[in-house]
Amino acid sequence: MKRHGILNSHISKILSDLGHTDLIVIADAGLPVPEGVKKIDLALKLGVPSFKEVVTIIADDMKIEQVVLANEIEANNPATYQYMKEQFSYLSMEMVSHEQFKELTKKAKAIIRTGEGTPYANCILQAGVIF
Repeated sequence: MKRHGILNSHISKILSDLGHTDLIVIADAGLPVPEGVKKIDLALKLGVPSFKEVVTIIADDMKIEQVVLANEIEANNPATYQYMKEQFSYLSMEMVSHEQFKELTKKAKAIIRTGEGTPYANCILQAGVIF
């Protein structure tokens, strides 16, 4: 058994397999998962686990070089938008329409579904390199 880091074997494997520029998505409970994209479902009930909890844990274990958010998050979920700006203040954030965001999810290696029940609490994380 692992002593540190992410215990979920599916997430641990996805992160270990990522190459430079590969994408993963952390999603609220309502984001559609495109056909052919692996879904890792963590949702236990509405709000559990939260989007913020999962993002924080993933960010501790993943080298991230870019974050993509839907434009709509700023007006419709300002608390989560502020959290994302603070969490990733060292990175550039790309803002796209929610429709463009959903198109980009088709390229993801996996979508990690949280129990989050607030609007537009979704992000795409692009893998960086550790060297």
